[in-house]
Amino acid sequence: MKNCEECQSCRNLIPADSSAKANYIIVGNMNVGKSTLFARMRGAEGISVNIPGSTISVRKGGISGQNGHIYDTPGIHYIFSSNEDERASRDILLSPKLQEEGIGIIMVADAKNLKRSIAIFLQYAEYGLPMIFVVNMIDEAASRGIEIDYHRLSEQLGVELSTTIAREGLGIRELAAKLPAITPRQKRLRYSDQVEKFLDLVCRLLKQAKVSPRAVGLLLLCGDQGVEAYIQRQFGEELLLQLKQLAEEYSQKDPVAFEISLANIYQREASWIAAAAQKVEPPSRHPFILTLGDWCTKLSTGIPIAFTVVALMYLFVGSFGATFLADSINRIIFEGTLIPWINHITASIPSPFIKGMIADPDFGVLPSGIFLALGLVLPVIFCFYLAFGMLEDSGYLPRLSILLDRIFQKMGLNGKGVIPLVMGFSCVTMALLTTRVLNTEKEKNIASFLLFLCMPCAPLIAVMFVVLDKMPISATITVFGMIFLQILIAGYLADKILPGSRSPLLLEIPTMRVPKFYQVIKMASAKTFFFMKEALPVFVYASLAVYMFKWVGGLDLLEQSLGPIIGQVMGLPEKSVQVFIKTMIRRESGAAELEHLSGFYTNLQLVINLLVMTFIAPCLNAIIVLFKERGWLVASIIIGTVIFYAIAVGSIMNYTCHFFGITFT
Repeated sequence: MKNCEECQSCRNLIPADSSAKANYIIVGNMNVGKSTLFARMRGAEGISVNIPGSTISVRKGGISGQNGHIYDTPGIHYIFSSNEDERASRDILLSPKLQEEGIGIIMVADAKNLKRSIAIFLQYAEYGLPMIFVVNMIDEAASRGIEIDYHRLSEQLGVELSTTIAREGLGIRELAAKLPAITPRQKRLRYSDQVEKFLDLVCRLLKQAKVSPRAVGLLLLCGDQGVEAYIQRQFGEELLLQLKQLAEEYSQKDPVAFEISLANIYQREASWIAAAAQKVEPPSRHPFILTLGDWCTKLSTGIPIAFTVVALMYLFVGSFGATFLADSINRIIFEGTLIPWINHITASIPSPFIKGMIADPDFGVLPSGIFLALGLVLPVIFCFYLAFGMLEDSGYLPRLSILLDRIFQKMGLNGKGVIPLVMGFSCVTMALLTTRVLNTEKEKNIASFLLFLCMPCAPLIAVMFVVLDKMPISATITVFGMIFLQILIAGYLADKILPGSRSPLLLEIPTMRVPKFYQVIKMASAKTFFFMKEALPVFVYASLAVYMFKWVGGLDLLEQSLGPIIGQVMGLPEKSVQVFIKTMIRRESGAAELEHLSGFYTNLQLVINLLVMTFIAPCLNAIIVLFKERGWLVASIIIGTVIFYAIAVGSIMNYTCHFFGITFT
C-alpha cells in the first residue's frame, strides 16, 4: 500500500464540499442487489439514459429526500474487461456532464461473497472518487454462518461502510443519509516499479483530470477505448498519442499480460482484507443433518418433508401468529383495556365527527388504524420473519425452492413462490408481505394478483366449512375445485399477459445446519421494526380516508346502487351487498354476516356468494398493504381486475347452474 499524498493531482480530487456531489453511480458484481437498492433509493420512477460511446443504457432516478441522482449500472466481474456491459460501468464515470456536477460511487457488495466484491472495490477506488461500500444481503450471510466485523472492514477498506437488506428496505435511509459525507479512499495499491513509474508520469501530465490519473493510466495500459476518448476530449489528440506510445512501450517490456497481473494483485489484496474482517462457521459434519439436506431435494422424500414444513409454518404463522397471538393481544390489550379507555376519554367530545374519527370501531384511526396494525400486523409479520428466518438459517429454503420450481414455472413464478401462496390460506395481508422474497417485479405482481383473487383466508375458510357442511358434498367440491382451478388458470394467463420475465432459480445451496436462534430473533426483530415504521402511517391515512368516505354517505350510496345489479347479474339477494362491503373491510366481518344471513339464501346462492367472497378483493388491511408494496398503479389495476373477475365468475356460475338445473340440494 501507499498513500495518495504521493500524487498531488490525486489530492486535488478530494472535494472541499462533499455535499456538492449530485450523482451517485451504483456499481458491483452481478446479482448483488444493485437494481433492488436502486428501486428502494429512488424517489420517483427511473428513466433510461444512454452512456456516450456505448449502446448500453442505464437507469437514472432521483434519491428520495435528496437532490441527487443515482444510476444503476450493469453487473461486472472485472473493471478492465473489454465486455461492453463492463465497459459501460466504468465509462459512465468519465462522463463530462456527471463530472461537472460531481460523482460518488456506491459500491454494492454481496455479504456472502465478500472477497469478490472487495476485488471490484479496489479497482473502482483507483478512480479517486468519493465512495461508500454497501454490504447487502447481510441476513443471507448470517444464515450461512458468515460473521463480518463491519468496523474492521471499514478500516481496512478506508471508506465509509453501510449495511443493508435491500429486498426488505432495511438500512436504505441510513445509507442515503451517509452519501453527502463520503470521501475517496486514501490508500492506494502498489504495483510493479515499472507500472508505478508510468502512473507517476501520467499524474504529472494529467494534473487537471476530474478522475484519478492513476485510473486513467491503468486503463491506458489495458488499451481501453473509453479512456482514450476521454483523454482526447479533455486534453487533445497530441497528448493522447504521447500517452498511448508510452503505454505501448511498457506493454512490450512486460512478459505477462497486464490484465492478468492486475487481477492477481486485486485478488490477493481482497483475500487479505476479507480474511481479516470475516469469520466463516465450518459446515456441520453431523451425519443426520447432512443426510436430511440430501432428502430435502429428492422427489420421493422431499415432497413429504415439504408438506410437513409448510404445514408447520402455516400452524406457527397462521394459527399461532394470526389467530391465537393476534386474538390474544387484541382481546387482552386492545378490547380489554385500550378501546374501553379510549371510548371513555372520547365520550366527552361533543362532535360526533371527531369522536367517530378517533374511536369508531370499524373505521376510527385508533381501532382500525393504529390498534389494527399493532394488534394484527405486528404479531403476524414478526412470526413470519421468525419462521422464514428459521428456514433460511437452516439451509432448507433453497432446497424447498428447487423442489417446487418446475410446478411454479407454469404460473410465471419460481420455487420461491410457494411461500406467499401457502401463507395466503392463513392471511392474505401477511402473504402479501412475503412476496418480498421474490426477485422480479413480474413475479411479485403475479403472486399479489393470485393472492387477491384466489386465496380464502383462515376466517373465510372456517365459515366456508360451516356453511358447506349443511349442503351436499358436490357444493364443497365445486367451491374448492373452482378456487384451485382459478389459481392455475389465473397464474398461467398472468404469466402470458404481464411484461417481464420470470427470474431463473439461481441459488447457492448452503450446508444444512441447526439454526442460530439468537441470530434469527435479532434479524426478525429488525425487519419487523423497519416494516412497522413504514406501515403504521399508511394504516392511519387509509383509516381516515375510509372514515371520510363513510361520513359523506359513500358506503350507503354504494350499497343502494349495487343491490339491484347484484340481484340481476349474479342472482343473489340484495343483502349480499352488505356482505361484500363488510368482506372488503374485514373478511371475518363479512364471513360472520354471511353466516348470519344464510337463511335468506338458497344453496346455489350460497355457493355463488362464497366464490365471489373469495375472488373479490380481500379486507381493507390487505388493500392497504397491496398499495404499499406494489404502488398505486399496479395495486389499482390488480383491484380493478379482481373485482371485475369476481363479478364475471359469479354471473357465469349463476347462469350456468340455472341452465343445467344445478341447485346443490
